[in-house]
Amino acid sequence: MSAAPTATGGDGPVPPPRSSVPGGAAEAPRVDGTVTAAPVVDPPPANPDGEAAWPAAVPVAEPAEPVVAEVQPGRVRWDPAERRARASQSFWTAVVGVPAIFSVLRLGVEAGGELQTTLLLVANVGPVNLLAGFLTTAARLLSTGLVAVFALGAVLAVSADRLPPGARRRPLFARWADITPAWVVLASFLLALITWPLLYLPLLLPAFVAAFQLRPGRLHERVVPRLLLIGALLAGYGWLMLPTLRAAVQQGGELLVIALIVVPPLLALFIAGPLPGMVIRPLASVTEVAVLATLVWAAVPVISTPVLPLTVTTVGPESGPTEDVRGHVVTTDDVNMVILQERGGVRYVPVDQVRAQVLCPSEEELPRHQLRIHDFHVEDSLLEGMGRRVRPVHRIDAACRTPA
Repeated sequence: MSAAPTATGGDGPVPPPRSSVPGGAAEAPRVDGTVTAAPVVDPPPANPDGEAAWPAAVPVAEPAEPVVAEVQPGRVRWDPAERRARASQSFWTAVVGVPAIFSVLRLGVEAGGELQTTLLLVANVGPVNLLAGFLTTAARLLSTGLVAVFALGAVLAVSADRLPPGARRRPLFARWADITPAWVVLASFLLALITWPLLYLPLLLPAFVAAFQLRPGRLHERVVPRLLLIGALLAGYGWLMLPTLRAAVQQGGELLVIALIVVPPLLALFIAGPLPGMVIRPLASVTEVAVLATLVWAAVPVISTPVLPLTVTTVGPESGPTEDVRGHVVTTDDVNMVILQERGGVRYVPVDQVRAQVLCPSEEELPRHQLRIHDFHVEDSLLEGMGRRVRPVHRIDAACRTPA
């Protein structure tokens, strides 16, 4: 075998030019600038069918198999990532959009449906005051909706996982529960814990168990320690609620209070999923409609709750008869005090005629039960109960009892 020719010059021998690949350039330049024809490469042998054969040393890529999605005729199969993105977008749209809509509706309802009065409230009630008023009154409604969605969604999600893949579309609440971080779920329960009345706090027990799927088997792998833990938890709950339960039985007619104390801890032992496959779809549809109807029903008092505080303003000349104006103070300037009267209409009272003013509670704030849970009234939330410890309830002024 003869050595390959080399070109010399400069510092030493120079390697010959590389042979061109099939289909490459027909000519290759030499080092000295001359051009020579590129070596001719014989074409690959042909197959019996007349097509060129693939070189033996070059691996052949396997043809990609087309992905065919078996879907029903007339239906579009959504990608799971896109479906998750749509669920996330709808969830956060509801969380952000509902408070804004409620705030606007509250101003319109408080204005009595009158356009000019609504514009007056919009001009004088700032967004910060409106948001603060909404959070203090509607935080209970918001936390109720979130707790219901997360509890039902977790049960439906763990039940839908037992179905064959692609057999049914996952319920809406289940998709919301899948894309919601755990800290958001926990924050919603904490918000409910401090804003719900103490009378309804036992309902958080089965809701928390359902949202986090805390089955009794997860407490301990052995039966005896598991029963001891459940007994200890029920004993602590009994120590907390037994005096109130005894007082409710003695008073009589407090069936709702008795049911709210006894039923939730028993329900928490069996509420964790999964559910039978045949009831998932009907239950999902019914619960979605029920939660929406409950929120609408509970939203009516929230929308009608005033944004401004209720006051009774005593007006009149220095030496003459006085009048009590019951309503909400919209704004005050150097000339007039603008009062939105409780029975409707806006009244402009000269500032020099204002003699006294007292703050009054609304009818919704008056207690209906005479029960307490360790010095906390059952109709107060933890936030309200701690506030009353700092500032005890003052006696209602006589002017607040006077009918308008």
